Amino acid sequence: MISYSFDNKSLFKGEKRWFPIMGEIHYSRYPDSGWKEALLKMKEGGVDIVSSYVIWIHHEEIENQFEWTGWRDLRKFVQTIKECGLSMILRIGPWSHAEVRHGGFPDWLLAKCPDARNTNDEKYFSEVEKFYKAIYEQVKGLLLKDGGPIIGVQIENEFGHCGGLIGDSGEAHMKRLEKMARETGFDVPLYTATGWGGAVTAGLLPVMGGYCEAPWDPRITEIEPSGNYVFTYERNDHAIGCDFGLGEGITFDMTKYPYLTAELGGGLQVTLKRRPIAQPKDIGAMSLAKMGSGCNLLGYYMYHGGQNPEGKLTTLEENIATGSLNDMSIKNYDFRAPLGEYGLPNGTYGEIKLYSLFAHDFGEFLASTETDLPDSNPITPENFSDLRTSWRYKECEKCGKKRGFVFVNNYQRRRKMAGHKNVVLASTEKSGADIQFPAIDVADKDFFFLPFNMKVADGLLKTSLATPLCVLNNQRKVYVFYSAAKPAGSLAEKDSSVCSAKDASVSLYQFEGEVPDCDIVTLSREDALNAHKVSANGKEYLVVTDSVLFQNNQDGKTELEFEDCKKISFKAFPELEKVPEGFSAKKCGGGFTVYTFDQDGAESPKVSCQKISEDEKTAVYKISVESWQNGLDDLFIDIGYAGNCARLYENGKLIDDGIFIGENYPWSIGLKRYGKNAHDFTLEIDALKKDAPIFIEEWPDFAGQGSLKKVNGIKARAFVKISAQL
Repeated sequence: MISYSFDNKSLFKGEKRWFPIMGEIHYSRYPDSGWKEALLKMKEGGVDIVSSYVIWIHHEEIENQFEWTGWRDLRKFVQTIKECGLSMILRIGPWSHAEVRHGGFPDWLLAKCPDARNTNDEKYFSEVEKFYKAIYEQVKGLLLKDGGPIIGVQIENEFGHCGGLIGDSGEAHMKRLEKMARETGFDVPLYTATGWGGAVTAGLLPVMGGYCEAPWDPRITEIEPSGNYVFTYERNDHAIGCDFGLGEGITFDMTKYPYLTAELGGGLQVTLKRRPIAQPKDIGAMSLAKMGSGCNLLGYYMYHGGQNPEGKLTTLEENIATGSLNDMSIKNYDFRAPLGEYGLPNGTYGEIKLYSLFAHDFGEFLASTETDLPDSNPITPENFSDLRTSWRYKECEKCGKKRGFVFVNNYQRRRKMAGHKNVVLASTEKSGADIQFPAIDVADKDFFFLPFNMKVADGLLKTSLATPLCVLNNQRKVYVFYSAAKPAGSLAEKDSSVCSAKDASVSLYQFEGEVPDCDIVTLSREDALNAHKVSANGKEYLVVTDSVLFQNNQDGKTELEFEDCKKISFKAFPELEKVPEGFSAKKCGGGFTVYTFDQDGAESPKVSCQKISEDEKTAVYKISVESWQNGLDDLFIDIGYAGNCARLYENGKLIDDGIFIGENYPWSIGLKRYGKNAHDFTLEIDALKKDAPIFIEEWPDFAGQGSLKKVNGIKARAFVKISAQL
């Protein structure tokens, strides 16, 4: 059994330092029939640890009537995590938040214990104990010590920050919950607690957070620039949960614990009042800023979107009527996460994968480094003029040289940063005074990190203007980089290429001494976003495709599962030992081989949309979809509309809803979940008023009208799924 532990710098997996990627998915918000595929897609994106809340109201909406079947089947979910070769942090609450009704507390609990989290009363603890015991019965035999995937448990959430007790009373509360969990049987190596905003951690391993914006903020204006794009020793994001009151400071000693995150926003769940749009680079640049600030675990909330399950007594979303300050979608919990409500990846998936591929091959070293911020570094996000840099380094025990990475961030969400010409990145005294990179140009929205004194095979890469992505550990080693910094006066590499290290571009790779005998792959950033590392038959490959791709290992064989609504192709290096069945192969420029599936994408069934009624408040449409039994895996309908919010019904039942964020962001609905038969849906669009007291980043063009409630267009995308066995 592998052990898990930590010191004040990082986690350990066995005896090695560990820089994992963690991703949140709520099993009770996703169909159990899709769990394995969802988890394999998360794994393909680089997730090592799956985190999930056990949301109390999802399981015991009616007192003493627990539900652990279907979407709510926790045991099956944890077993599937094990089957997929992933680890798990189980967030057992009792309070979750998670944009759920009462933060996950059942109504009956609040009727019995109205103070709930704000008390140390035994009546409340006795109810929590019943809940903990019920959870434990579901996961019994699936903890790490039993050979299961559960390596850790999170107690409570934002306790002392978003409600809950503070000071000694809060410490006593958290310690009581921890003791209760341990006595119940949760014998795991890691016990965590959220640590931001003054939250009480009670000696548990604190995990931090950070979001690119704040849809919970009560203001309806553009808010101040986020501090999550600045390199800093400060771990606290003061903006999280500011609808509950801004937290100040932290309650634990930072010198005793590693810098770990559990709630980096993988996207944003918009509210009716505030609708910021999380863009892929918003998340990519924020992640880089955290890495450059010394973070040694990138944990994303959410990594996979979902949908609120059906309630027996009420709907289960957070809403103002139950005392929250925000109204959320009734069903939709897409979150603009890397993997959305229906399992499709968006651009954020690729941005995060740049870091996860790197962490899997270089994370042990990165987790061992020190962090140094230059004295001249900007310390506030309002500084749009000065270049933001950070250095992570470690002294080599053999040669005495300091090795590491320099991080550069010239990205501030929704702000224009000054450009910088002929920048020479020179190391700080602590990180190694002899390091000087070739001159580069840094434009607004650029963010990247670069290696120095990097060991490449048996050689030394003094500096590089390309960023390491991964290593293919074959008989002849292959180091994969991607174009990052722009040499002064030049443009970034647009084409991907393969060459020996001896033939590598001297403008991108500056070796010291003898050049190593290995291959260098230099990807364009676009190709890097679509890159995957694949293992098959004892060999490692780099696969690049803009199709959805995840690996499925069956009986010791690797299958590549592709999904797309167009013709499927991929390029690989090195060349595959055999051409997968149904594919044809062709050598292409740059050293890659392109493999193309011999069949075109499938034809979409007909989809029609007709307005059937309209009044001052709401427009109603009928959307008809033909049956689609012709080998399709899924059919997505993209509804482009303008309005305040929209709801989709079938046979009078609400099946999904959405909050409008802009006409460039159609509402995408995967129909596989609702059956491959023909459908007649009813779409309701509520009017968006031009003077509505809400914040929308991208308002529609009202064209002289006072309100909008219309369908702009509807598009169908037919997805096929094919397997390529290697």
